Amino acid sequence: MKTNKIKVAAATIQGPMHLNKNLPCQDYCRYSNRGRNFVAVVSDGAGSAKYGKIGAKIVCDTLIDLLKNCKFSNAEDAVKKAIETARGKVRRHRLNKNRGTGDISDFSATVVGTVYHKGNGIFFHIGDGAALAFNESDSNDFIVSPPENGNFSCETFFYTQENWQQNLRFTPFLKADAIFLMSDGLTSFSFSQDYRCIEKNFILPIHNFLKQESSKIKAERALANTLNTAQARRLNSDDKTLLWAGLE
Repeated sequence: MKTNKIKVAAATIQGPMHLNKNLPCQDYCRYSNRGRNFVAVVSDGAGSAKYGKIGAKIVCDTLIDLLKNCKFSNAEDAVKKAIETARGKVRRHRLNKNRGTGDISDFSATVVGTVYHKGNGIFFHIGDGAALAFNESDSNDFIVSPPENGNFSCETFFYTQENWQQNLRFTPFLKADAIFLMSDGLTSFSFSQDYRCIEKNFILPIHNFLKQESSKIKAERALANTLNTAQARRLNSDDKTLLWAGLE
């Protein structure tokens, strides 16, 4: 498998809520199609966390670096070790004022990502956001890793929490044609309320356009524009990240 044949487009948009409050975009995403596996990760730093964007960047960078050449048969253990490594980096971070207590809540962030190898894939997920793998010949043939919230819809889970392993979920998928990873600013556009159906008027046009567009610059510009329309800003004021991968 040559993962560099996998076509990828990604865009991150600052939400109007953060823009109006002069706050930075807290989303971050990364991918690698240069290793043994294709790996992609989206993380959403908690709005209430002082360094949520840093926490998001650290976990994305660490997962990519440690998963791109892991054995796929050992992917779940590799994900757990990579997240623990990211937690260690956050504990030692120069901006962490709570090193002595082990409290890393200032860096709180969600995680949703994938490891893919030779037709076999697995999603890993903590908190909200969502992941989708689907077959373009039958748009009703798909696998979803949905958001997970706490007791209230505004609550979610983070990799920085002590009980993070209890909230880490794995969802396998086979022979998908495309993958979508997204932060929670886009989940209402992409799925029905119960996550049993995809919103075909949103997902399918994006997939068809990105699959056909040969220019990565044009593809990502168009994707960013789609995420930043007046209607999208009105429907959800949060930051928005979407990563699409067309699989071989």
